Amino acid sequence: MTTDKHNKRPNVPPLRFPEFTEPWETAKLGDMTVNFSKRNKDEIEYPMYSVTNNRGFIPQSEQFEDREMVSSDIKSYKIITKGDFAYNPARINVGSIAKYNGDNDCMISSLYVAFRAKEQINAEWLMQLLKTPKMNFYYNLNAEGGVRMYLFYPNFERIRTSYPSLNEQRKVAQFLDLLDHRIAVQSGLIEDLKNIKKYLMEQLFCQPKEKSPRLRLGGMSREWKRVRLCDVVERVSTRNKTNECTRVLTIAAQYGLIDQQEFFNKQIASSDLTTYYLLHRGDFAYNKSYSSDYPWGAVKRLDNYDEGVLSSLYICFCPNHSIDSDFLRHYFESTKWYRGISEISGEGARNHGLLNMSVDDYFNTMHRFPSIEEQTCISHVLNTFDRKVLIEESILEKLRRQKSYLLNNMFI
Repeated sequence: MTTDKHNKRPNVPPLRFPEFTEPWETAKLGDMTVNFSKRNKDEIEYPMYSVTNNRGFIPQSEQFEDREMVSSDIKSYKIITKGDFAYNPARINVGSIAKYNGDNDCMISSLYVAFRAKEQINAEWLMQLLKTPKMNFYYNLNAEGGVRMYLFYPNFERIRTSYPSLNEQRKVAQFLDLLDHRIAVQSGLIEDLKNIKKYLMEQLFCQPKEKSPRLRLGGMSREWKRVRLCDVVERVSTRNKTNECTRVLTIAAQYGLIDQQEFFNKQIASSDLTTYYLLHRGDFAYNKSYSSDYPWGAVKRLDNYDEGVLSSLYICFCPNHSIDSDFLRHYFESTKWYRGISEISGEGARNHGLLNMSVDDYFNTMHRFPSIEEQTCISHVLNTFDRKVLIEESILEKLRRQKSYLLNNMFI
């Protein structure tokens, strides 16, 4: 593969395989695709699929947790065959466009736009083209509407582009498909590591009423001690009285305690931060808000910054000398600590999405912890997984940057 920076011939991409030298044909997407709308008039119960932003075509039962959002009248649904394309006209600009690779026919909502590649276009190459940043720019440029923008096929087919010979299309598609496969394998490896760690946490920690966990490390045998949370942590209630710290934090499932500006791309809090708690690196915060990922709220440690401020709606604390900070971080990432919360609160204690529980109740929740030696041993094992995940995630990020570079330079 070569790059010719001085090549000024029209319709030649910056990066291409050396055996191809002919300029690309100018065209519109309508010259390369055929719109169709094959309805399920015979009311055959094909599997119901959706087109997602990141995973392409997936069964609706996966997207909606074992439920299919299928109406009683399925005659209007569109039938999709292997190799067909579909996109959500209201979400194509965020990636909701895909090629169906299943061997058996499926059906999709009539709201989707469906099309096929013409004979002179390789379907795999076309899918790569349709995911390029330049094409996404044209999706936004050609969409119409008011509050919500839509890109229907008449505007989609008018988008100008270019395409090479069928042989070049195939070679580019094969190359990029290999990279996509490598990215998928890397993503799967990271997911496997996270699942193994999650399993280990469930085996290495015990609930308040248990005397020891299912799995022990390093020949440890002593029973875990049942303690109140206030026995191992101290409440952090120092206020940001002089507005000395302006970094406002929020709790995010993936990133923990993170700067609001970084996470939301804006600061939600007011400019007066004097009533906010002042946290330092290593402090913990508990957000009582309910979510599907955190049915009893989330506890996260401040690891990303030396200090930050947090709304007084959060419960903040720091570990004392009797608890290993890393052990405590992993413990609150597991599901074992929920038991102490649920014993106090109960299922009916939620009030408009918040647990109806006082600060004193929270610090009086019961937990079971091992000796400091066993805590350190557990932390070492789980920290090893964290480091491995970080390494693999950095590799994944490099692969994605490589794919982005190729999409920007192998197409016109």
